[in-house]
Amino acid sequence: MSTTPVFLSHPSSLEHDTGAHPERIARIESVMRVLEERDLLGYEPVSSPPVDRSLLERVHTPAHIDRVEAACAAGGAQLDPDTVVSAGSYRAALHAAGGAAELVRRLVAGGAGQVGFSAHRPPGHHAVADRAMGFCLFNNVAVAARCALDELGLRRVLILDWDVHHGNGTNDLFWTSDEVLFVSIHQLPLYPGSGHASELGGGHARGFTVNLPVPPASGDEAFLSLVRDVAVPLARSFEPQIVLVSAGYDAHAEDPLAGCVVSDDGFVGMTALVRDLGAELGVPVGCVLEGGYDVDVLARCVAATMETLAQGPGGGPARELAELSVHPLARQARDRLLTLWPDLGQ
Repeated sequence: MSTTPVFLSHPSSLEHDTGAHPERIARIESVMRVLEERDLLGYEPVSSPPVDRSLLERVHTPAHIDRVEAACAAGGAQLDPDTVVSAGSYRAALHAAGGAAELVRRLVAGGAGQVGFSAHRPPGHHAVADRAMGFCLFNNVAVAARCALDELGLRRVLILDWDVHHGNGTNDLFWTSDEVLFVSIHQLPLYPGSGHASELGGGHARGFTVNLPVPPASGDEAFLSLVRDVAVPLARSFEPQIVLVSAGYDAHAEDPLAGCVVSDDGFVGMTALVRDLGAELGVPVGCVLEGGYDVDVLARCVAATMETLAQGPGGGPARELAELSVHPLARQARDRLLTLWPDLGQ
């Protein structure tokens, strides 16, 4: 590894007070406690700046941003049945989006081999242009992608979303864009109910949205094969200039909000595949925290992801991953995508 990995965080994540809500303060407290016990695993700590309003408006409508700000200024509100804000939530959301954008700036400046992790709350991948939903206020990974494209001049961004819930906000925000290849592995049926395999993007960007739904009880074999045998070959064809992961850990077997059964080792394996993809393509790789609602599992898996990223190419379970058989779900996905991505047949 030629450059020091970077870790983006900000204490405002603790100011987003949701009470006993599943997306609660204890999530980030648990992550930070484990990482601080391990000296951040050698990552350089970076204090996340608030996102610039002009960049945020590249993703969200001014009216939506103003509604979130006003609700927080009033002391808090229930924005929808799942999404609550407190007085400190707007500041936390600005730093969560700003941290994702600053992660991209650091990754691009570091170039090939640079890796990093942005760990904030609230998460973001459900937030659509004009509405907060699903615990999410602003779409952090979408802001990061827009920063890469509009501020830093990149032309191709890969977003891999392995959160157990479909990243409907990211899906919709880049539906007609061929600058972003969005690949989502998620349980279906499950909230928010979108992300069917037939949802492939619109217009000239058909095929740049790739949804890979899995049934309940799917575990390591399905998730790892979908990354290795679908997402990675797609990336080779797309040739992204940066790889971003919407890193949710609620597909874990111990998570209370879904029915998938991925293990700690499964997340390590997916991270290794993405890390090695970045090395193969000569591009940086960064993770943006999404879900994960068993706080101990979340902390363990964030630490394992960061440790695996920092090992450099070929580290971790490379041999075991090479011997993994192609899962039927991955085979089916490749077959239906062949007309849009012919290189998948090679």
